[in-house]
Amino acid sequence: MAMAVFKSPIKGEFHGSRNMESKEFKHHHLLHRHSSGRRRVFVQTETGCVLGMDLDRSDNVHTVKKRLQIAFNLPTEESSLTFGDMVLKNDDLSAVRNDSPLLLKRNLMHRSSSTPCLSPTGSDLQRKDLSAPIEILSHSRCFLSLKQTANDIVEAMKAGVEPIPVNGGMGGAYYFRNEKGQSVAIVKPTDEEPFAPNNPKGFTGKSLGDPGLKPSVRVGETGYREVAAYLLDHDHFANVPPTALVKITHTVFNVNDGVNGNRSREKKKLVSSKIASFQKFVAHDFDASDHGTSSFPVASVHRIGILDIRILNTDRHGGNLLVKKPDGRFGQVELIPIDHGLCLPETLEDPYFEWIHWPQASIPFSEEELDYILSLDPVKDCEMLRRELPMIREACLRVLALCTVFLKEAAAYGLCLAEIGEMMTREFHAGGEVPSVLEMLGIEAKRLIAEGDILSLRSDVEGETEFQFDLDYSDLDSVYSSKTQTLIVKNPFSNGRSSLGKLEEEEEDETEEEAGLALSLSELSTLTKDNKMGSMYLNTPRDETEKTLSSHKSANVLLPVSTNFVKLADMIEAEWVVFLEKFQELLDSAFAERRTMTLRSRQRLGTSCQF
Repeated sequence: MAMAVFKSPIKGEFHGSRNMESKEFKHHHLLHRHSSGRRRVFVQTETGCVLGMDLDRSDNVHTVKKRLQIAFNLPTEESSLTFGDMVLKNDDLSAVRNDSPLLLKRNLMHRSSSTPCLSPTGSDLQRKDLSAPIEILSHSRCFLSLKQTANDIVEAMKAGVEPIPVNGGMGGAYYFRNEKGQSVAIVKPTDEEPFAPNNPKGFTGKSLGDPGLKPSVRVGETGYREVAAYLLDHDHFANVPPTALVKITHTVFNVNDGVNGNRSREKKKLVSSKIASFQKFVAHDFDASDHGTSSFPVASVHRIGILDIRILNTDRHGGNLLVKKPDGRFGQVELIPIDHGLCLPETLEDPYFEWIHWPQASIPFSEEELDYILSLDPVKDCEMLRRELPMIREACLRVLALCTVFLKEAAAYGLCLAEIGEMMTREFHAGGEVPSVLEMLGIEAKRLIAEGDILSLRSDVEGETEFQFDLDYSDLDSVYSSKTQTLIVKNPFSNGRSSLGKLEEEEEDETEEEAGLALSLSELSTLTKDNKMGSMYLNTPRDETEKTLSSHKSANVLLPVSTNFVKLADMIEAEWVVFLEKFQELLDSAFAERRTMTLRSRQRLGTSCQF
């Protein structure tokens, strides 16, 4: 049943894949460049300061850093410019798109944790940056509806209507209003996320680009994911509100006086420019945590679940499902999914799908839903995100591709939403957590490519081009469990026994005795591990998380993290393409076993009711 959805490989190399642009995009891209070839970019520092810059054709990395040295008082030799996965080197700016955000980082050897990394004032930056109060960082037609919203907010600013800070949550968020005082957008600055330098709730201690609340979602990058979820919600299928990435300037934003998170001692309000997610506000009556789920439409639950599976949402709880009552007395409620900042992780994580136990999730997909799933194209989706969000990391796109393939195959096999979600979710026991079926498939696919001749391709490819993902995991490996773990299991998708190898890449010969400890997929529920995985913070409600963290608000006290069983970004392009082929070949057997386990469970339920 494996479908050949990857007629062309999903590119892992930055340069080639970024050039795959539609004619429509090129047209809009050229319209917003000056005749001299100037490009507009937005440079953000590790501490959240933002500066808009115009680049000439003659500009290179050195000249840009020279200009930034003047603005931020940071010597060029002590800084580096990054664009998504890519550290800009060799004076080449050809990969940088118009309206792109760049991250200016202080080199590790020069970084100090006792003093602010950069120290320009808001007024200094405003004199150097004469951009509009709100600028959407894209000229795509996808964001046309938000342009009018932005214009309404600017007019309200001129009339003295102030934004309102949002009290809940761990990060900084603000309701921006129109001239009538109505909330029309919610803005979340990237530098006010949990653990970010300017977080207003006291959860600070990290720089932008560091591993965040989840190690596979970096500080300052949840806003990109909010926009990605909207862009991936084709035809407004799941009802995600319009969301864009913006550069926005206002005095309401929070600015701390350093990495320790102390608020500025100045009494006057500072004018601050931020890069933020900008989402259209949707009027609603309550959220799903305050309402019984029995009244939720089956179609709405299915559509939101389909999106959550594709983007591997690790934070779908009742608090981020808004509920809107029908206009009339009768009718079904409307569900609006929000808060997608913890989707599209850089590795296969344990998702959190609150709908997995709702009765609607056990009802088979409708024909309309199956047609929608069939129409999904992971290759085109990845190309679209590279085009609209060029700073998004390729590791995130690989997660999107893999989960979309899994969804398409599972739906074609006849599995319902709950069954698919359960196959993607880990089991937890006293001694630790067990890999999900999705992760088991990934482990087995990696073992299969390791047995072939693909390793010879690695040396050939690495000799020709730089391996892009070294940047991705150089600082993540230290966050995940340091102990090398071995999981010896039976291949549950074939008749023979085989080892799935090391979860962490350690070369050590397996003994026959270890091979005899193989476990089947159905027996994995009894498997435990010695180390404590401690993902207790990741899937708990927001109020419990905040309560738990209140005793140590600094990110210097590292949160317990979930184990990383399968890395996707550590494969070169040739390995990635073969990995996908092997992954798809394993799906039929996995789905068949899942169906058998479901039937056995139903039979046991039936016999237990006999008298």
